[in-house]
Amino acid sequence: MSRSDPQPGDRILLEGMRFHGYTGVMDFEKRDGQDFLVDLSLEFHTLQACETDRLEDTVHYGFVFETVRQVVEESRFDLIERLAGEIAVCVLAAYPSVHVVDVTVRKPQAPVQGRFDAMGVRIRRERGSA
Repeated sequence: MSRSDPQPGDRILLEGMRFHGYTGVMDFEKRDGQDFLVDLSLEFHTLQACETDRLEDTVHYGFVFETVRQVVEESRFDLIERLAGEIAVCVLAAYPSVHVVDVTVRKPQAPVQGRFDAMGVRIRRERGSA
């Protein structure tokens, strides 16, 4: 499936995952950390579990959650762009049936003056593309 394909594949959504991490440019972000909100959309050619109703024919949400938790809480990057990219790489490596992953990382306490809900980045990575 290419980006221009108008028919999306089957998807599993993990939304509003909250983790405490240390990604940021400012010294206090590196020292104290902050909360990050992460959303994933995992795209498949076809989810076999729709027909079989068997856990082994899908991706275990809890395992994916743990993969993302480890990346966010154990990594230290300057930019959330890099954090999102690392999440995508790890998810694609750990779950071979995932064809495409969309990752959104948001910082509700981003060090920006003004009123906002969050600052963030959204990326999309496809298996086999560089």
